[in-house]
Amino acid sequence: MSDWAGLVWLVVLLLGNAFFVGAEFAVISARRSQIEPLAEKGSRPAKTALFAMEHATLMLATSQLGITICSLLILNVSEPAIHHLLAVPMEALGWTAAVVDVTAFVITLVLVSFLHVVFGEMVPKNLAFSLPDRAVLLLATPLVWVSKLFMPVIWFLNAAANGVLRLFRVEPKNEAASTFTLDEVATIVDQSRREGVLTDNAGTVAAVVEFTDKKARDVAVALGDLVTLPQHTTPDEIERAVARYGFSRYVIVDDEGQPAGYVHLKDVLRAAEGPDAAERATVPVPAKRIHHMVPVQEDTDLEDALTAMRRAGRHLARVRDRNGETTAVLFLEDIIEELVGEVQDATRRGHGR
Repeated sequence: MSDWAGLVWLVVLLLGNAFFVGAEFAVISARRSQIEPLAEKGSRPAKTALFAMEHATLMLATSQLGITICSLLILNVSEPAIHHLLAVPMEALGWTAAVVDVTAFVITLVLVSFLHVVFGEMVPKNLAFSLPDRAVLLLATPLVWVSKLFMPVIWFLNAAANGVLRLFRVEPKNEAASTFTLDEVATIVDQSRREGVLTDNAGTVAAVVEFTDKKARDVAVALGDLVTLPQHTTPDEIERAVARYGFSRYVIVDDEGQPAGYVHLKDVLRAAEGPDAAERATVPVPAKRIHHMVPVQEDTDLEDALTAMRRAGRHLARVRDRNGETTAVLFLEDIIEELVGEVQDATRRGHGR
C-alpha cells in the first residue's frame, strides 16, 4: 500500500469511527416524544430511528464493534504511511536509523491519537449530544443496516454482555430510557421557575405535574353532595332547578337514589320546543334524553378517566368502589379545573354541578 493510500484509509477509518460514535450517542440521547410524531406522519427515517431506540442494546453492540475495528485498524494502516513520510526528511538530516524509527513512531502515535480522539470521538459525540433528534434520524438507518449485516456476531456479543450482567443480578434492558419520571419533571419545573426561565403564575404547569398522580376518587363528588333530580323529572322542574342552582347538568337518580344518568339543559329545552311546548314541559323527560355515565373505578388514574370520558363523549362518569357500588360522580369540568384552574358553568357564576 502506498503512503498516500494509507492516509486516505486513515481519513476513511476516522469517518467510520465518528459515524459509530455519533450513532451510539444519538440512539441513547434522542427523545421518543420528538421522533414519534414524525413516524406517525410516515417518515421512514423516523420509523427506523424508533426501531433503533427500541433495540438500543443491539445498536450499542453494533457501534462498539464498529468502533473497535476502526480503532484497531487506524494505527495499523496509518503508522507505516506516516512513518515513511516522516523518515525521508529525517534521514536527510543525517539521523541514525534507530533515532528516525523512534521519533517517527512517537510523532505518528501522538498525531493519530489526536485525530482519533478529537475527530473520531469527541466531535461526533458532542454533535450527537447537541442535536440528538437530527442525529438519530440521519444515522439510525445506516446503523440498523450494519447491525443486520453482522447480526450473528452482534447477537453473540450482546448475549455475552447480558449474560455477564445477569451474573451480577442486573436485568439488562433493550430500550434506552427516553422519558422523564414524574419526579424529574417536577424538579425541572421547580428549578426553571427559581431561575426565571419558566413563568407559571397561574400554576398550570405545576398542576399538570400533580394531575398525573391523582385518582378519580380525589376529584369526584360524593353522592350526598350532588344536586340531583328524580328519574321522572319534567322540563319545567329542570328549569326551576336551573333558576335555583344555576347548573347546566343534573344527575338523574332512580327510586333508590342511585344515579341513572344525567341531563343537559340544552337537550331538555330542545325536547320542549314546538307548537305543543307548554304541554311537553309538564311531561317527564324521555329516556333517550338522559345520557348514561361512563363507569370508572375509584382508583382509576384521573388521566385514564378523562380518556374514557372523551372517548365516550360524556361529561359525567359514575365512580364505583371495589364492590361495584356507586360512591360518587366525576365531572369533566372538575377534571379540567385540575389542569387550568376554576371553570365556571355557562349558566352561573362560581363553581357548580
